[in-house]
Amino acid sequence: MKFLDQARVYVRSGDGGAGCVSFRREKFIEFGGPDGGDGGRGGDVVAECVEGLNTLIDYRYQQHFKAKTGGHGMGKNRAGGRGADAVLKAPVGTQIFEEDEETLIADLTEVGQRVVICKGGNGGFGNAHFTTSTNRAPRRANPGQPGEERTIVLRLKLIADAGLIGLPNAGKSTFLATVSAAKPKIADYPFTTLHPGLGVVRSDDREFVLADIPGLIEGAHEGHGLGDRFLGHIERCRALLHLIDATGEHAGKDYKIVRGELAAYGAGLSEKPEIVALSKIDAVDADHLKKQRERLKRAVSSAGPESGRQTGPMLISSASGAGVKEALRALYETIEAQKTLERAPEEARPWSP
Repeated sequence: MKFLDQARVYVRSGDGGAGCVSFRREKFIEFGGPDGGDGGRGGDVVAECVEGLNTLIDYRYQQHFKAKTGGHGMGKNRAGGRGADAVLKAPVGTQIFEEDEETLIADLTEVGQRVVICKGGNGGFGNAHFTTSTNRAPRRANPGQPGEERTIVLRLKLIADAGLIGLPNAGKSTFLATVSAAKPKIADYPFTTLHPGLGVVRSDDREFVLADIPGLIEGAHEGHGLGDRFLGHIERCRALLHLIDATGEHAGKDYKIVRGELAAYGAGLSEKPEIVALSKIDAVDADHLKKQRERLKRAVSSAGPESGRQTGPMLISSASGAGVKEALRALYETIEAQKTLERAPEEARPWSP
């Protein structure tokens, strides 16, 4: 299944059914009177959050959704039926925006959540509705009201407890494959990961969800490389694991490049708690590893006050397993600390300038 995290969709709710002009014509009923029924309400356009989906690929093949028109009124005071709804099924974490891609309509974060995007038109009144003391035989009925139409943008942001960030080839996919059952593509060239991936990580009989996104390069916020569009998938994460390749030229510069892209993207990513780790330590000698660790330590300590809470640098190797358990424990503890902070009343939270 291909991964699709954004789709533009046209939706239209159903028109209301028309009212009916009718009169009783039974034998032996001298003053029958009007008996035209009302029209039925048009169907709504509804977005529903369902389980079992992890992509918006269905909306690549169908971009137009229209609810059914309400049934027309009939004689003998029979009202028209309600039109069927058009239901847009979306995975957990889907956001619905107006056509300008800035105005948020709804954020689907729980299975079963339903949001009405367009309301169906009301049905028209039949002539029985217009009977008065002076007008005993009205010959008028209302047409149904038209439905609403709009173009919306669906944007999927994966829901994970922690996110993996770093430059291309920093070892993110290898780390995810090592600590979970996920099977991301792994190769020795940059931009191996083209789409975000999720894995359930188990650490000391405790589980959390880890997200891996394609690597960032300098200028990603300007569209370089794969750009920064996949950063939206870690906006909901409570902690970040920042991997820096120990075999690179300068670990400190690599760290600052990614931090700069997080700050340029915004959305509070640069303020999230971050665990910094040197990866691929099994591929370098002790002297080079020591230099890289010192460079990274200076870069982390020189981060400005707008940066989030950092831990590290840690040393890990996905190939040998060195430091992996310690990194997972640190991630889990950070996630739990963030959950406790979110549950605490606002006045009890620690103040930060």
